[in-house]
Amino acid sequence: MSWQTILAIGSGGFLGAVLRAYLNGLINSKVHHALPLGTLGVNLIGSFIMGSLFAYFMHTTIFSVHMKSFLTTGLLGALTTYSTFAMESFFLLEGGSIVLALTNMTLNLFGTILMAGSGYYLIQNIFKS
Repeated sequence: MSWQTILAIGSGGFLGAVLRAYLNGLINSKVHHALPLGTLGVNLIGSFIMGSLFAYFMHTTIFSVHMKSFLTTGLLGALTTYSTFAMESFFLLEGGSIVLALTNMTLNLFGTILMAGSGYYLIQNIFKS
């Protein structure tokens, strides 16, 4: 891996992590719920953007390998929070909130897949028009 790719991923990761903390806090401060909606929100948003970007990359060559790495592995990799989701689900289970834990797991798993596919098909359809 080249130093340019490492720098691109690291820079994107820095921005994605800061954006995750900001959005997570913003969502949790605006929508009070026992379910960790901040994590769910960033996972859904990030998955939609990831699907959209992958579809867009198929139709254009304007992004370099480094920019693609910055956006996907760096920015969106740090924005989405699978490890945080796992711990929050574990703590919900440990605290006896089985229904909330299962709801959280279901929404994160299927919601992120749905959002990634939605973003992908949205961009594919735009290019078909």
